[in-house]
Amino acid sequence: MIKNILVLCTGNSCRSQIAEGFIRHYYGDEVTVYSAGIETHGVNPKAIATMAEVGIDISKHTSNHVDTYLDIPFDLIITVCDHAAEQCPVFPSLAQRVHRNFPDPAKAQGSSEDIEASFRSTRNLIDLFCREELKGILK
Repeated sequence: MIKNILVLCTGNSCRSQIAEGFIRHYYGDEVTVYSAGIETHGVNPKAIATMAEVGIDISKHTSNHVDTYLDIPFDLIITVCDHAAEQCPVFPSLAQRVHRNFPDPAKAQGSSEDIEASFRSTRNLIDLFCREELKGILK
């Protein structure tokens, strides 16, 4: 049974925060979920707003460095960007690893509408991943 989950991305500002929010939403009390980055950039306000659109509040989330969690016995480590997958530290555990590279909405350019659309697109991809792909692992 998977209990402790770590979601990793580069800056722990968007993708890992969104995934943490969806995992908490869908799997709640069944798991303990953490998110972290190989750097910390703060939680992106656009990620908070984008999740609020679907009724999930991540405004209290914090941006954490992966080293903070090195002593936690994770059952599942999810990397949500290629950079984090390549730079992820070795955890002294038998944690199952899952990797999916999602587009970084924080790098979106263009009008405010274009940037919002990028955040929504990434949010929707992560939602589908958490709802459908993780279901087979977590349930």
